[in-house]
Amino acid sequence: MKTGRWSRAARMRLGTAAVAVAALVLSVQQAPAVGAVPGPVAHYSGLTSAQRANLLGIARDTWKFYGADVDPATNLPMDNITFAGGSATPTSYGRYTSAANIGVYLWAVVAASDLGLISRPQARSKIQATLDEVSHLQRYDGFLYQWYDTTTGDVIRNPGDINCASETTPTFDNCFFLSNVDNGWYASGLIVVRQAMPELKGLVDSLMAPMNFGIFYDARAETHCNTNPAITGNQPTGQMYGGYYVGLPPDQNDNWMHYYHNGALYSDPRISAYIGMGLRQMPGNVWWRSWRELPPPAPFPDCQSTDPDFSWQGQWPMPGSWQTYTDPQSGQQFPVWEGHYVYPGSALSFIPTYSGGMFEGLMPNLVVPETSWGPHSFGLADQRTVQVQMTYATQQLHYPVWGMSPSSTPDDSGGYAGYGVEGLTFPYYGAGANASHPNEGLSQCHGCATEDVVTPHASFIALDVAPQQAYANIQALRSRYPGVYGADGFFDAVNPTTGAVGHRDLVLDQSMIMAALDNALNDRALQRDFAADPVSWAARTYLGMETMSLG
Repeated sequence: MKTGRWSRAARMRLGTAAVAVAALVLSVQQAPAVGAVPGPVAHYSGLTSAQRANLLGIARDTWKFYGADVDPATNLPMDNITFAGGSATPTSYGRYTSAANIGVYLWAVVAASDLGLISRPQARSKIQATLDEVSHLQRYDGFLYQWYDTTTGDVIRNPGDINCASETTPTFDNCFFLSNVDNGWYASGLIVVRQAMPELKGLVDSLMAPMNFGIFYDARAETHCNTNPAITGNQPTGQMYGGYYVGLPPDQNDNWMHYYHNGALYSDPRISAYIGMGLRQMPGNVWWRSWRELPPPAPFPDCQSTDPDFSWQGQWPMPGSWQTYTDPQSGQQFPVWEGHYVYPGSALSFIPTYSGGMFEGLMPNLVVPETSWGPHSFGLADQRTVQVQMTYATQQLHYPVWGMSPSSTPDDSGGYAGYGVEGLTFPYYGAGANASHPNEGLSQCHGCATEDVVTPHASFIALDVAPQQAYANIQALRSRYPGVYGADGFFDAVNPTTGAVGHRDLVLDQSMIMAALDNALNDRALQRDFAADPVSWAARTYLGMETMSLG
């Protein structure tokens, strides 16, 4: 079994082994009736007039980035631009793009229109030009491949690599790979546009019509255990695959060995679950079969020796219990491990992300109203993630700022790395922890990221759940590290100890900033766009019916 998440074409796999554990308490929680869902998107408040004016100024500067970022040859957003040494003009361009880059660029244009930075006709023209180009890109069932050259629109294997036209036989590389999470973000951009600019609905519908998120769903037989040992590889069926290789489906030959699962639901691939269920292309099983935390063996005798051993993770055994939920569509019952981690020395409970990064947890909340619809589920988890980030960075690492998330490296090398709150400074004794020697990591994977870089986008995506704290951190970043702010807004990364800056802007991260500012300054505008779309019924229903063990 392979399980994990896909982030910027880098795979993270979680190991498995057999383990027997003590019997666990199984409690029952009845799901509300279908239709008993949360109300509309809650109104946003928490910022003063002066703070709002300051943030609007940041949005105005950030929007300037897109003037250089969109490739004039194709109207596609480039992955990144570097301003080496803090140059006022670009020194190099990342002339490639992905499904995610295109989707979040659509957010950014809608946000710029909402914020009055461009007129509605200008926004419509920009979006139409990009979507017209997308309609001519090579796709599979409407989905976009991993990488495209923005100068030609051709599919490429990797940035700076071969044109995929030279590969005519399907193989397990990016020429044939469709990323689940990247296409989820692409679809989210289309959905936002469909509601924000109804005049483009026909174009959006034509792009979405061929999509079937069902190709990313492992529909093989399930058991009441976490995995199905009857299937080769002891697979966690009912979850999403990290992607799909065109011409090499997972159910043929030994292709399954090249596939992995997006098994952790508290990570950015859950955008595809919201949309796949919302389009009725994935069943509710994907919600219940995916893991909030990497679970102990399911509470049935036959699962104890076959379910994966996750005792290697940051905190084990973790507090929690098994809850039984009834799916509102099928009526099928599912055992779900509702556990949590605890910040050492406190009562702060939270759900860990794989490597402790901020956008892994909070990025979906930029478009899906988790704060409003999931006050006892992922909306609460988002709040706790920010609290952990603030507490750990300031009290344990003694940084003057917080916000760790995958980003550029704090230099001009063009590097990209994973950064997150892992709890590396707390004691850690590896697998087999006990009361005398607890593992006190704050992420599921200990040692999969480092804690020496802060990225501005983390503060902006926290504005929705912690307005004052996030705003203060944004101001602290700008005042303490003046080199992190340029003519196009914030650069992507800073080392809070040395002050070294990565003078690079990523369209992904800049667009998260634009989306967050639109939500903060326009009463959660992008969330409201998503909420207005028919696809949102699934997010509204499933977020509202779950109660996590976070107190």
